[in-house]
Amino acid sequence: MRRRGFTLIELLVVLAILGLLLSLAAPKYVRSVDRAKEAVLAENLRVTRTAIDRFHADLGRYPASLDELVARRYLRALPVDPLLEGKPAWHLVPAPSEEGVTGIVDLKSRAPGVGSNGQPYAQW
Repeated sequence: MRRRGFTLIELLVVLAILGLLLSLAAPKYVRSVDRAKEAVLAENLRVTRTAIDRFHADLGRYPASLDELVARRYLRALPVDPLLEGKPAWHLVPAPSEEGVTGIVDLKSRAPGVGSNGQPYAQW
């Protein structure tokens, strides 16, 4: 009487093949996720900077906070930094005080590390 099924050796061979395939695919997946986060970061910075410029062009002053951009409907919601787990934690760049201008002129990411373009995220 012959039993049907797989031997231990056959199962180990299949698991080894699966492990090899996963070791080849996993790094590409992680890199693609990182590239997607960088693309979202770049887009959020671009949209927010455009909103700050439009606010300044319309009202002749810079917004006091990002919340003011949302309140006046220049943005639908506060942008998030995808590299910081979606927290709206930005480094806000104030206007130069010697000109008597106040408000936020620019924003930058607080994420540590360097992007795929070789620049630190804090300089984007």
